[in-house]
Amino acid sequence: MHFRYVLALFALALPTCAQDKKQIDLGRYLVEEIGQCASCHTPKTATGELDKSKWMKGAVMDIQPLGPPPAHWHKSSPDLTPSGKLWAKWGEGAMIKYLRTGLTPSGKPAGPPMPMYKYSAEHAEAVLAYLKTLK
Repeated sequence: MHFRYVLALFALALPTCAQDKKQIDLGRYLVEEIGQCASCHTPKTATGELDKSKWMKGAVMDIQPLGPPPAHWHKSSPDLTPSGKLWAKWGEGAMIKYLRTGLTPSGKPAGPPMPMYKYSAEHAEAVLAYLKTLK
């Protein structure tokens, strides 16, 4: 009887795990393929490739405008992993709000070159679910 109970609990957990994986996969797709977030938020190796050992850990920006940069131009990008300062400073609620509205907790858009994303609730939750998986 104990074995059946454990098996039943495991079976109940499967749909949630499958749904979580689906959400994380959607978030990975939005972050890596659509947003191309790693190109700014991941440092590069000496050969110019993304340093996968520092995935989404923030980086010095290697882009700037040809002319004078606009006000509030960022020279570095923040760490987007849960251990980064941005998570500690903003928390999950503000992260979701930012992904939904494009506005920081102070009500302003992020400075350039960060684009102003406005995700649906489903996509914002998926992006956050993926970011939560990063070390």
